[in-house]
Amino acid sequence: MKGYIEERAVELANYIIENKATVRAAAKKFGISKSTVHKDVTERLVQINSVLAEEAKAVLDKNKAERHIRGGLATRAKYKGKSE
Repeated sequence: MKGYIEERAVELANYIIENKATVRAAAKKFGISKSTVHKDVTERLVQINSVLAEEAKAVLDKNKAERHIRGGLATRAKYKGKSE
């Protein structure tokens, strides 16, 4: 694995952990695709730093479990006031 990919994976994990960021937010911040973020954090990072990978995965799992709530809130905000 190339050095810059390893660095990016570690930076992504640190960003996700520090900011409790979603895959989408991390992808936007680093200017890469969501698929790349996911692959870096779940596959590549395990080979580099397994402890950091577990911490990042915990944040991503929590975000995944809560995404239906965020979606519902976004829909509610979108339609609030349209029926008036």
